[in-house]
Amino acid sequence: MLRYLSKKIAYAILTLFGVVTVIFLLFSVLPGDPARMMLGQNSNSEQLAQMKRKYGFDQPVAKQYLYYINDLSPLSFHSTSKSDYTHFNPKNYKGIKLVESSNFDVVIKWPYLRYSFARPGKLVTAILSETLPNTIILAIAAITLAMILGICLGVIAALNQDNWIDRVIQLVSTIGMSVPSFFSAIVFAWLFGYVWRDWTNLNMTGSLYAIDDFGEGRYLELKNLILPAIVLGIRPLAVISQLMRNALLDVLQQDYIRTAKAKGLPAIKIVYHHAIKNALNPVITAISGWFASMLAGAVFVEFVFGWNGLGKEIVSALNTLDLPVIMGSVLVIALFFIIIQTVVDVLYVWLDPKVKLD
Repeated sequence: MLRYLSKKIAYAILTLFGVVTVIFLLFSVLPGDPARMMLGQNSNSEQLAQMKRKYGFDQPVAKQYLYYINDLSPLSFHSTSKSDYTHFNPKNYKGIKLVESSNFDVVIKWPYLRYSFARPGKLVTAILSETLPNTIILAIAAITLAMILGICLGVIAALNQDNWIDRVIQLVSTIGMSVPSFFSAIVFAWLFGYVWRDWTNLNMTGSLYAIDDFGEGRYLELKNLILPAIVLGIRPLAVISQLMRNALLDVLQQDYIRTAKAKGLPAIKIVYHHAIKNALNPVITAISGWFASMLAGAVFVEFVFGWNGLGKEIVSALNTLDLPVIMGSVLVIALFFIIIQTVVDVLYVWLDPKVKLD
């Protein structure tokens, strides 16, 4: 098992390295001068040259790529010259010097995602730390709702195969998978936050925290989580219910289920103690994939509902061409995908002993 985990971690690191490379190369060929984006259109040539030298934009693309890898790496090398881009600045790098020499320092640190172009002096890590928790809370609420209802509906549909209950659940699931999230968000916000607001007491827009009338503090507004979580959970709920139904129907046809029935075990015990556990493998895959994709898919939902999360921040960064924020956001989402997929591979081994530890 330890060897299996080591391989999975190694694959995860290689995958993340590939993602970092693709992201850097993709954004490095985009038109526009990063230094001018940071300083604005009224900057002069001297200011531009100074900014390019400070952030390494005057270097060849290959060298900028090495700078970027060095910034992201937990173990990095830094010049002792204060005029060099790679000089260790405690304001940028929260870390500890392991080795000090006359030419360079070896430092162990948190990844450095650089500064925002649109908000000079604001670290990208600070922006992400403010917005990512809200998106994670929204994603957890949505996937929990989708998981509970989806598994329950899938089991009910499988146990009532081909009757009206099964057909209704499949019809609702098909509609849920077909309707885009941004359209569902607009409809739900309009109906429950405007038309039926007197009965629902829900807002069309709002985030997890609201500012009081005097602007002196903020307070928790959990009701603002309800509509975004429902809308974000509709599509995974539909997928999970369909997968659970089909997987459970397949498991119920297996020989060991027939043997259990022949032994006279109660039907409820056969379903809940034998069949459901073995039908969960494709469901877990769907849950893991949807949870990670929610961090990216929440963009439209957060924008419509005014939820101050990573998705809304990405939209804002795209509008202002704030490349460091976009790149940092994509890296965080990719990291979540990789971590979740690795955890799921390990869960497979626990749930299904037939899976080989390759």
